[in-house]
Amino acid sequence: MSLETEEEGTKTTNGNGLAKSNKKDKSGGSNGTGSNEDPHRDLKSRLHRTLIDEIDKDALKDTESNKDLEKEVKETIENLLEEESKRFSISMKDREKIQAEILNEALGFGPITPLIENSDISEIMVNGPNQVYVEEDGKIKLTDIKFRDDQHVLHVIEKIVSPLGRRIDESSPLVDARLPDGSRVNAIIPPLALTGPTLTIRKFSEDPLQAKDLISFGSMSTEMADFLKTCVKKRLNIVVSGGTGSGKTTTLNVLSSFIPKDERIVTIEDAAELSLHQDHVVTLETRPPNMEGKGAITMRDLVSNSLRMRPDRIVVGEVRGGEALDMLQAMNTGHDGSITTGHANSPRDMLSRLETMVLMAGMDLPIRAIREQIASAIDLIVQQDRLEDGSRKIVKVSEVQGMEGDVITMQDLFTFKREGRDSKNKIIGSFESTGFAQVFLDSLKDK
Repeated sequence: MSLETEEEGTKTTNGNGLAKSNKKDKSGGSNGTGSNEDPHRDLKSRLHRTLIDEIDKDALKDTESNKDLEKEVKETIENLLEEESKRFSISMKDREKIQAEILNEALGFGPITPLIENSDISEIMVNGPNQVYVEEDGKIKLTDIKFRDDQHVLHVIEKIVSPLGRRIDESSPLVDARLPDGSRVNAIIPPLALTGPTLTIRKFSEDPLQAKDLISFGSMSTEMADFLKTCVKKRLNIVVSGGTGSGKTTTLNVLSSFIPKDERIVTIEDAAELSLHQDHVVTLETRPPNMEGKGAITMRDLVSNSLRMRPDRIVVGEVRGGEALDMLQAMNTGHDGSITTGHANSPRDMLSRLETMVLMAGMDLPIRAIREQIASAIDLIVQQDRLEDGSRKIVKVSEVQGMEGDVITMQDLFTFKREGRDSKNKIIGSFESTGFAQVFLDSLKDK
């Protein structure tokens, strides 16, 4: 949807809303939004429409490639505000606020633009027009940012997904996409979202975190980082497991950075998030179905295809379905050194989830055969957790040893031991080696 279309919709909505509001105000009642009502709402809508008339619409749609456009838009807004200030008294503070909001609407992503630009915020959650939460320092906080209405939220969602060739409407009410900076976006709208259009943005650092950063944050120890670096270089197959928002993708990025630069890496993701600095990287991304419900390319399709691309390493952003079977088969047929992530609460749970995902592939395999595939393919499971204080830590590194009877045997190599909380109520503890890590490394040398 273009800016012009959104503003036409706003004129209709605002017109009806203001008419109702004025009628109620005369009788001394509430206007429906109470203290949330923006006194400059009508002015901003009028300025926005005038801006669209004066600025080239095609240029507004392609703001990423036009660096001079921001300057032109700023000057136009200033001139329009100067004209309006002759008719109405507008304080300098309000003028600056109005200018920033209109600029964000025209060139950015509306009210959430400052949140996207704030590097301290890791996640943005828009639950309809009147509720915007953020995650900062691992904690979720409610902001005072609001949208005009559902149509305003929908316009921002469409502004994100349209350049990517994605669509969102009643026939296709949910979508995964990404911002130009690589941030992951999920949107879901009515009739599926009953509270209004819902937008979730997972932000990623422009400069990907490295092992030294995770060590300084207390997410891992130096000994643990050296151990994992050795395991990656020795081409072990590694699964990073953890809950939502626990930092799995960040850890996957760090592990992938240990891959030697002379190897060919194929990455497979639903929405491209990994940022590898090696020279020889091929990035693959799934594709949703078209308007006729055809043409979808799944993770399983890409994993199967990657085997024909002569990869030295296969890095799968996350396994969550039947592609787990193809991934295990690749690990067992010469594609050593593969790395992936999965949702699980412990290393043992990750093994159970892998069993379930293999069954989702539709193959009628006996459980023992599946477990033998898993035990043979996976070498290490790195468990990442987000603790109650918001910190993210690698709480376990476990070796998959093999099969004993019908059970896959495991051995913890590193664990995080809690020791209490400090004066700021932050969890403190230490990373401890169980003593088997060196034995594990010695066995690698023997191989």
